[in-house]
Amino acid sequence: MKCTDNEARERLGYTEREWARILEQEKREKKRNRRLAAILAFFLALVACMGFLVYYLVFRSHDYTLSFAYDSTDTVLGIGTILDGFEAEDGFASDLCVITGDENTSALSLESYSAALFDLNDQETLYAKDVFTERSPASITKIMTALVTLKYGNLDDQITITDAALDIEEGSSVCDLKVGDVLSLRQLLYGMMIASGNDAAMVIAEYIGGSVDGFVELMNEEAKALGATSTHFANPHGLTDSEHYTSVYDIYLIFNAAMQYDTFLDIINREKFYAEYTDADGEAVAVTWDSTNQYFTGEAAAPDGVIVYGGKTGTTSDAGACLALLAKDLYGNPYLAVILHAEDKEILYSEMNGLLSLING
Repeated sequence: MKCTDNEARERLGYTEREWARILEQEKREKKRNRRLAAILAFFLALVACMGFLVYYLVFRSHDYTLSFAYDSTDTVLGIGTILDGFEAEDGFASDLCVITGDENTSALSLESYSAALFDLNDQETLYAKDVFTERSPASITKIMTALVTLKYGNLDDQITITDAALDIEEGSSVCDLKVGDVLSLRQLLYGMMIASGNDAAMVIAEYIGGSVDGFVELMNEEAKALGATSTHFANPHGLTDSEHYTSVYDIYLIFNAAMQYDTFLDIINREKFYAEYTDADGEAVAVTWDSTNQYFTGEAAAPDGVIVYGGKTGTTSDAGACLALLAKDLYGNPYLAVILHAEDKEILYSEMNGLLSLING
C-alpha cells in the first residue's frame, strides 16, 4: 500500500519544516534535470545539424571527387548527354555537341595538333581545333577497351594471366603481371586504366574477345555504332600502328558512352588502386597502381574555379602527349577536354589548363 507524505515523514523522523524543505529541493532537482535534458537534446540536435552541413558542404557539394559520383539518371552532372542506343545510320543525335569544323580558336592558341572543350550539359563546343583529323591516340585507346569490357565482361571473373600479357612493346607502361598470376577482371580493368598497363589490356582483350583480334573487332564495331567515323583500332592498348587512329571528336563520343557506367567514372576518379591477388604458386601478391594523371600526382594544378574529375592519359613517340579529361565548374556542370599530340607533357598540361580556363571565361 502506498503511504502518504505525512506517513513517510513520520516514519523517517522529519519535522514538517524539514520535510517541506526536502520536497522543495526534490522539486528543484527535477526541474533542473528537465532543463539539463532539454539543453542536452538541443545540443545533440545542433551537433547533428552541423555534422550534416559539414558532410554536405565538404563531400556532397564536390561529388566529382567521390567514387561513383554520377548517377546514370542524374542530368545535372551531364549524364543526359550520354549516347543511348545510338547507331551510325541515325546521324548525329540532338543531345550531342555537333560541330562542322574549328570553333573559337581565336580565344586560345595551342601548339597541340588537335584539341577540344565540350560543355556536356548545354551540348556546346567551347573550343575545337582539328577535331576530325585522324591521329594516333596512344593509351587514350583504353577508354574504348574499358567500354567494351564493361559492356561484355563480368568484373568478378577470375583470370589467369597468359603469355598475351608479354606480347607488348618492351619498355611500355605495364602492371607488371606475370604468367600464372590470377586476378579478377575488375582488378585488370582498374590496373589498365589507372596505371595504363598494356599487359592488362592484352589479357582483358584475349579473355573478353576470345582472342586479341576478336576483341579489336568488338572495339571497331562499338566505334561504328557510336558514329566514330574517324576511328579504327588495331590493338587494345594504343601502341603505335599505322591502322590505329581516332580523332578528338570520336574520343568525345567514346568517352560519353563510357560515362554510362558508374565503374568507369569510379576508375577515372582514382589516384591509385590497391590490389591483392595470387601468383602462379598460389602465393599472395599485393600491389598499388598509381595514376598517370598529373592532376592526381600533384605535378599539375587545375585553374581556379575548375575541378578535375579524372580521365585518361596517353603517350607515345608517334602520338605525342595526349589527355582526355572530365572536369566540372564550381556549380557541378561537367565538361570534357581532349588534347591529342602535344609536344611533351609540360606543354600538354599547360595547354590543358588553357582549355579548362575557358570553362569560366
